[in-house]
Amino acid sequence: MKWALVFGIVASTMVCDYLQSSAMKSHGEVHSATVLAKLFGQWRLALSIVFMAISFFCFTQLLAVADLSFAVPATALTIPAETFMARYVLRENVGLRRWAGAVLVAIGVLFLEL
Repeated sequence: MKWALVFGIVASTMVCDYLQSSAMKSHGEVHSATVLAKLFGQWRLALSIVFMAISFFCFTQLLAVADLSFAVPATALTIPAETFMARYVLRENVGLRRWAGAVLVAIGVLFLEL
């Protein structure tokens, strides 16, 4: 149950961040408050808020079934997952240092389970 909630947190956070990133990249730089109002009218940002809420509610449920000392570090799996997404979905340049950090985070979460 607890790993299903961790997966829910990681997946919904990834979708939220993807939607936010794609909305901001398609719009470009924000220079005024009127443009900011238009930006918040985009469906991708509105949907990202829904996925952010799903992530939050999964986290609260995770805290109900697992200790805080497990819940917070386990949700750090978003770091290697989003690094992978940044490289292969968003086509961003991901350097060796960032990959190394993501792998270290994943190893740390593995130690949590052991």
